[in-house]
Amino acid sequence: MITWGLISAATAFATGPYSFMAIRFLLGLAEAGLFPGFVLYFTYWFPDSYRARINSGFTLALPIAVASGAPISTAILGLDGMWGLKGWQLMYILEAIPTVLIGIAVFFYLTDRPAEARWLSAEERGWLGNRIAGEQKQIEAQHNVGLLRSFWDPKVMLLSLNYIGIVTASLGMLLFLPTIVKELGISNMEVGWVTMIPYICGAVAMVFCGWLSDRIGERRWTLFWTCLLSTAGLIVAGLTIGTWWSVVGMSIAAAGFYGTKGPFWSMPTMFLTGTAAASGIAWINSLGNLGGFFGPSMVGWAKTLSGSYAGGLYALAVCALISAVISLFWLRIPRALAASEEYPVPAE
Repeated sequence: MITWGLISAATAFATGPYSFMAIRFLLGLAEAGLFPGFVLYFTYWFPDSYRARINSGFTLALPIAVASGAPISTAILGLDGMWGLKGWQLMYILEAIPTVLIGIAVFFYLTDRPAEARWLSAEERGWLGNRIAGEQKQIEAQHNVGLLRSFWDPKVMLLSLNYIGIVTASLGMLLFLPTIVKELGISNMEVGWVTMIPYICGAVAMVFCGWLSDRIGERRWTLFWTCLLSTAGLIVAGLTIGTWWSVVGMSIAAAGFYGTKGPFWSMPTMFLTGTAAASGIAWINSLGNLGGFFGPSMVGWAKTLSGSYAGGLYALAVCALISAVISLFWLRIPRALAASEEYPVPAE
């Protein structure tokens, strides 16, 4: 986080295309391991039956940041000329400061594992450490996926394909969301407020689906229904482009996109542990993020060919539907133990 914030702030001092590309490259290196690292970190602290809501709570920052980022950035751009800097330069610098400060706080406050946490009692450290260690042993005994196998394991590849579909559909819609909303004939300021609606729906769905997945002890079906919800929302949005119903459709789709986060990112750690979990999660995340190219490209091409965003939204709906089908028929990952089962205390 500290490196990410510092490099992001350095963007303010880019002087041309080459320096800008160099900074963006370094930024990509800094941020690449952050999300997979957090998903892995949660396995050190939270038993499997809690992870969907934990992953949802963590990724809740995404829709909140997107919804609040636009008005904050707009306000900072209005400070143009302060300290002799352009508004866009101030935006990069001021928005990087909280990231660096939080990174420093995390470094000193958080520990790698519960056993090192001085703010837990000895009894709490022992109970949590034993429960997680017992869970990890059962997962290793049942699935036995090593480091090298984590790159080509069928379940890892299916999760990657599933994630490509989700990311393609979500980023394809969300990156064009303001442009599609603009077709309602409203002002730029109103566009900013209206585009917050899908993100708010997504935030609510994210929390609910994470809680529900843990509550019923089921990942695959929750993932299936959220992908199917995204499919339905995208179809509604495509059929009603230029009307307020399209906002309703995109809000439904956003609820589905963000609702997948908790159950999806709880699935790799149902069969991966240790270094295999680190490499497998990173591999799934890396392959899935290819959807960040496919989705916007599909919508852009559809707009160029047909003059409407509807075709692009239908194509994204197909991607979400494919993810739903993968979730339902092929992501059958047996759990090491039931959600309600106590994990055994490992032998000394």
